[in-house]
Amino acid sequence: MTTVSPSVAALRAEFGTAITRHLVSCGDTIVYAERPRVHDVLAWLKDAPGQQFNYLTDVTAVEYRDPERPLEVVWHLRSLPFRRFLRLKVRLARGAAVLEVPSVWSVYKGADWLERECFDMFGIRFAGHPDLRRILMWEQYKEGFPLRKDFPLRGRFSRSEQLRQALAANPEARYSKEELSIADAFEDLPDDMRRRLTAGEKTGE
Repeated sequence: MTTVSPSVAALRAEFGTAITRHLVSCGDTIVYAERPRVHDVLAWLKDAPGQQFNYLTDVTAVEYRDPERPLEVVWHLRSLPFRRFLRLKVRLARGAAVLEVPSVWSVYKGADWLERECFDMFGIRFAGHPDLRRILMWEQYKEGFPLRKDFPLRGRFSRSEQLRQALAANPEARYSKEELSIADAFEDLPDDMRRRLTAGEKTGE
């Protein structure tokens, strides 16, 4: 399937040269945009009546083996009303001192943890994110960014050093007890849900 999403023409009409190119891969339309306009483009895709890409599926990045190719930050979007998919990409030069794109947390609240994971694994910063910190690796992790191509297969430190650092990590230094405690989370649930869970009621698939 090589049909181009109708969103491409609408994006070009709205943002002009800020939309640099598009292509179709495996049936999905991919649109490339200039980095400074990412927030505006995504906000428009979400709110424009003819677009309504109201579900941000994922935020990730791609680093190719070819050292001449730039890194790409990727936003996977879905329009539930129109049943359309779209991928938005921005290219970042590998030699940049700081790899950074605008955060879209103010547009999609679900971008919170997605942007944190992308930062944690690739080292890409999201300007304007309210709480940008590691989410999979511990806060004191010093080996770099595990999904970058220059990251050693076994890590930069010995297994014993990795274990020592993991055991020395103190999650309560950055997370409140409320964030860490399942028991406290249970107390915040609605009364009817707590009754069902306490009674051991089974939920459907």
